[in-house]
Amino acid sequence: MKTMNYSIIRCICALVIGVLLVAWPEAAILYLVITIGVLFLVPGLFSVFGYLMRGKQSGTSFPIAGLGSLLFGLWLMVMPAFFVGILMYVLGAILVLAGISQIVNLSAARSWTIVPGGFFVIPVLVLIAGIVVLFNPFTAATVPFIILGVSSIVYGLSDLVSIIRFRQKKDKDVPEIEDITPIEEIKD
Repeated sequence: MKTMNYSIIRCICALVIGVLLVAWPEAAILYLVITIGVLFLVPGLFSVFGYLMRGKQSGTSFPIAGLGSLLFGLWLMVMPAFFVGILMYVLGAILVLAGISQIVNLSAARSWTIVPGGFFVIPVLVLIAGIVVLFNPFTAATVPFIILGVSSIVYGLSDLVSIIRFRQKKDKDVPEIEDITPIEEIKD
């Protein structure tokens, strides 16, 4: 019975997470950046405080990398939208350059071989995706979280339906166990 309860709780959690990701993908992005900031901050804190607690008696030098990690983590936590924007602009620029590069390479290849028009579809789509990301970076950043949220909802619903369906079938197919009387041992 406990296994069934944990399975239902897992399904409900997947549904809740999925609905939250679909309803507020912008918040999910910001919380992801903040979480990454915490992952930089904590080791930085440990290294700097460890150095301060030990003092100069251990003969180690000041942990500059630890201080950098601490400051970068704080920056990520304080300004997460800034980093999401920068990341999406960089991604958009990379996509635009990649699309243009592929189109130029395919056009150059036409001088020595036949290049069907279908080969240009993907580079044009990459170029368009890059332009969309550059003009609307925050919306483009939310799409993966929406996909993850929808996937989580589908997983939670399908697993919940399976649990309910198989529990009903199991309850019908399991025969009642009757009390039995032990048979005495036969001695040879």
